Amino acid sequence: MTEQNYAAMTEQELRQEIANLREKARKAEQLGIVNEFAVYERKALMAAAFLVDLSQIIPGEMYRIDGAPGEFFQVDRLKGRFAWGHRLGSDRYEEALPVSILAPMKAGK
Repeated sequence: MTEQNYAAMTEQELRQEIANLREKARKAEQLGIVNEFAVYERKALMAAAFLVDLSQIIPGEMYRIDGAPGEFFQVDRLKGRFAWGHRLGSDRYEEALPVSILAPMKAGK
């Protein structure tokens, strides 16, 4: 199995890859293979990051974290398809999140 570079894929190819990865994740979850499920989920998030318009992720702005209700992330800088910054109210050090899991604050609560 050869994996194509996500950056080289068209939008349609990325969407198909994401659908394939999510289907593999669903099957792994049904079979109870937790680590395989997690790998496919992360790969799908990374592929989805290439569908994000990076001009919409603004350093200094706060974003909601998809899949983590009530958690917010302040972006300090972008590097590749990752946003580097800090979670609100956390004493944790700087971390990087794929841009695909960041949602604008104004898009619901």
